[in-house]
Amino acid sequence: MLFQFSQAAGFGLALLVFSMFSSLLPSKTTSASNSPANGSLMLKTRSSPGDLEVGGELAGLPEGATRYIRYEDLLTLPQESYTVSDDTNFKGATEISGIPLTELAKLFGQSARSDLIVAICYDKYRSNYPSNYLAAHHPVLVLKINGKLRSEWPVSEYGGSMGPYVISHPTFKPSFSVLSHKDEAQIPFGVTRLEFRSQAIVFGTIEPKGKWDEHSPVWQGYQIASQDCFRCHGMHGEGGELASRSWLILSAWATTDESNFKQYIRKPQAIQSCAKMPAHPGYDDETLAALAAYFKTFTRKDQ
Repeated sequence: MLFQFSQAAGFGLALLVFSMFSSLLPSKTTSASNSPANGSLMLKTRSSPGDLEVGGELAGLPEGATRYIRYEDLLTLPQESYTVSDDTNFKGATEISGIPLTELAKLFGQSARSDLIVAICYDKYRSNYPSNYLAAHHPVLVLKINGKLRSEWPVSEYGGSMGPYVISHPTFKPSFSVLSHKDEAQIPFGVTRLEFRSQAIVFGTIEPKGKWDEHSPVWQGYQIASQDCFRCHGMHGEGGELASRSWLILSAWATTDESNFKQYIRKPQAIQSCAKMPAHPGYDDETLAALAAYFKTFTRKDQ
């Protein structure tokens, strides 16, 4: 992740211990016979720190409205269960149970206009799920891990809370590659909010200025940055806020010191020993050049 501080580094956050329920739902897809209408699940005010916050374009509500869904109420909705073995949030084969993001969009979003789901974490890290990613990977909002409610979930790899929500997949195989960048699994933990948004609006904030062929270095850099860098670096209110450098700061860096910019992407700890952004040793020179070319478009005087 370009200039990303590791998702939970520096955060020793732990959520309140949640009460255990007297009975658990079956782990296979099921439906609660007495669950209330979906609209009534969305509360105007938060009932507890572990409520799922939802926003963006919500069914039957003005754009930009925010509502809250209780963990207990999410458990009443139909769930799917999978055994996953390729999610780095878990140690070894792990059973997850939860609700596909696409189903949450149908239940609570305005599916006719919302073709992007954004997951926001307590440390301001973001994962973006455009329609092609949703179709290829079937991401799931995890409600139970190995059949256990979240009060019994393991801690994250950084020692903090994994909750209130985690997003995972039944399995993950990269569906595309751009130069030496491969499609990356979007598997955040510490998810507090889901937004149902327009892909054109969200990614439009970082689309390169000017007209570029899809095989041009600028467009290739955009494809990489929109999946990777956008998780931690923001632009005009969109994108993550975990990292201290904004999109325009990255642009200025690429423009004024391209060599250092590239070196930092490939091995940030060699430039700054305290850097917590993951290294990208697999990025070849062409990939780094494409990223630099893309970010430079935001400071070009001829645009």
